[in-house]
Amino acid sequence: MAQPGAGSAVTAGAVLQLVRQKDELEARIRACYELLRDSGVGPDEPLVDAEGFPRADIDVYRVRAARHSIACLQNDHKALMKQVEEALHQLHAREKEKQAKDQAEALAEALSQSQSQGQGLAQPQAFARVNAVTPESPASASGLQVDDEIVEFGSVNVHNFQNLQNIATVVQHSEGRPLSVTVIRNGKKVHLGLTPKRWAGKGLLGCNIIPLQR
Repeated sequence: MAQPGAGSAVTAGAVLQLVRQKDELEARIRACYELLRDSGVGPDEPLVDAEGFPRADIDVYRVRAARHSIACLQNDHKALMKQVEEALHQLHAREKEKQAKDQAEALAEALSQSQSQGQGLAQPQAFARVNAVTPESPASASGLQVDDEIVEFGSVNVHNFQNLQNIATVVQHSEGRPLSVTVIRNGKKVHLGLTPKRWAGKGLLGCNIIPLQR
């Protein structure tokens, strides 16, 4: 899996190349899910009958292979998204604030388009909602809006979110660097580049986030 070399300057082109790799991984994951559907079995159904013998109505070997491929590809997908986020951080660190903001927005748009093409994957689950956004704040500048449902906030997602302190920790560790934020807005997935920083108001974001009941 290609990634920007250590010590080399990260470019927008390098990040977009990672995004293309992500698209390829998502296409392979969809193909594996389609194989399971064609076999008439889901990703979690048992492969043995009530007596403990392999089911005769499916190709058990193909189904197991597809499930294994899905697990491996999803791990690769998670690692690749981490590379994208790290590359965004490096890109921002070597640019002035306005240039970094413009590039973050361009990359966010590319990621948003890529995510819309990957709708064959399972619909992501939101874990929090934006309750308020202060005008002229970093959150407002990023495009974050009231009632946006947060799917990913940096490294925080529905699988590891426990409380709002998780988000606060990511924000504190990312001051001055762009965070990859994915939200559901009007039923559609939107990707944003949000840079926590000090401003005229309180905190580093200028928005209020509340957890969703699960």
